[in-house]
Formats: sequence, C-alpha cells, structure tokens
Amino acid sequence: MPNRKSTKARVKRSERENLQNKIYKSTYKNLVKKISKAIEAGDKETAAALLPETFSAIDKTAKVGAFHKNQAARRKSRLSKKVAFLMNS
Repeated sequence: MPNRKSTKARVKRSERENLQNKIYKSTYKNLVKKISKAIEAGDKETAAALLPETFSAIDKTAKVGAFHKNQAARRKSRLSKKVAFLMNS
C-alpha cells in the first residue's frame, strides 16, 4: 500500500477509471457478440440494426480512453466490412 496521500488518491482514482473502462469494453464486447451471431446465422436485418448501436459504443469507449482512436476506427472498419459482405451475399 502506498504511503503518500497523493499516491493513495491516485490508486483509488485508477481503480475507478479501470472499472469504468471495463464497463465500456464489456458493453462493446456484448454488442460485437450479438452482431457476430447475427452474421453467422445470416440475419441481415439484425446485423444492420445493431451496427449503429455498436459504432456508438465503440466511439464512447474511444472517447473515454479505453480504446485508442485508431483502434476504434479499425474495429468499426472490420465490423462494417463483415456486415457489408453479409448484405451483398
């Protein structure tokens, strides 16, 4: 355990931030799982409906700093490619 007051405060703060990041990341992961299941099942409507919601979750996750902005863009790009491929097939 840290001895200095500022270090103790920093430990508490990083724990809070860690928890917040976990919440954003788990929300994102759950939505990606739903889209993946829809793609595997060939359900175009569900995949297309979940895409904007997932993009929003990715953007929020990047905004709070749990993802880097380039990582968020890459994830969005990969998801949209998968959904586009499903729509065209």
